[in-house]
Amino acid sequence: MLLVIDVGNSNIVLGIYDGDRLVKDWRISTDKSKTTDEYGILVHDLLRLAGIGLADITDIFISSVVPTLTGVLEKLSRDYFGFRPQVVGPGIKTGMPIHYDNPREVGADRIVNAVAGYEKFKTALIIVDFGTATTFDYVNGKGEYCGGAIAPGLMISMEALFQKASKLPRVEIVKPPAIIAKNTVNSMQAGIYYGYVGLVDEIVGRMKRESRENPKCIATGGLAGLIAPESKTIEAVEEYLTLEGLRILYQRNRET
Repeated sequence: MLLVIDVGNSNIVLGIYDGDRLVKDWRISTDKSKTTDEYGILVHDLLRLAGIGLADITDIFISSVVPTLTGVLEKLSRDYFGFRPQVVGPGIKTGMPIHYDNPREVGADRIVNAVAGYEKFKTALIIVDFGTATTFDYVNGKGEYCGGAIAPGLMISMEALFQKASKLPRVEIVKPPAIIAKNTVNSMQAGIYYGYVGLVDEIVGRMKRESRENPKCIATGGLAGLIAPESKTIEAVEEYLTLEGLRILYQRNRET
């Protein structure tokens, strides 16, 4: 079985693949202070509860935007599974040309998403990934990564409002009952929620006009399901896009 790990700034997503089939997945909080052994115990317990033994894992493939945790997880693989993992980075075969001023600057998760999206849809794409930051990535009809945009994520926006405005509380990010809100909590939710829907649609709309390819727009990430229903531009939510991308890259590099 293949264990794929996507390390983000807020969450770590893990998935177990048996061939092309996703058997089990988990989402845990990213904690830069955790040691290799702490993560090792956590992963061991997750696998055990799913009825999977350490010996059942034959390969590990990692994508990480948190450099300090990349080393932690590499050591976890060696100490708990007995082999070195593969990590998305220089030397990994993606099968996708990267048209960026410095390709090394592109986050591993963005490339993984682009590979998975194009593999599934085989058309020009805009991929919106709702993470700590929200990324907008464009893949043209030839399957080439062409760049994109980065915006503050929903949680960052809400947290900034709470921290910088003394009288405003920290609130849950949900769709509010009305845009003309009658209390402070709903007013904040209305501003953040509908403001973010507008941000997404404006950026995607401008990218579509600039690309001149009429790309399909898909979304992924923890909050994609919250924003997508109100968006005029998001056409589909792909919950497991990043995990699928890791599986695809694993297979491409296994064959070389």
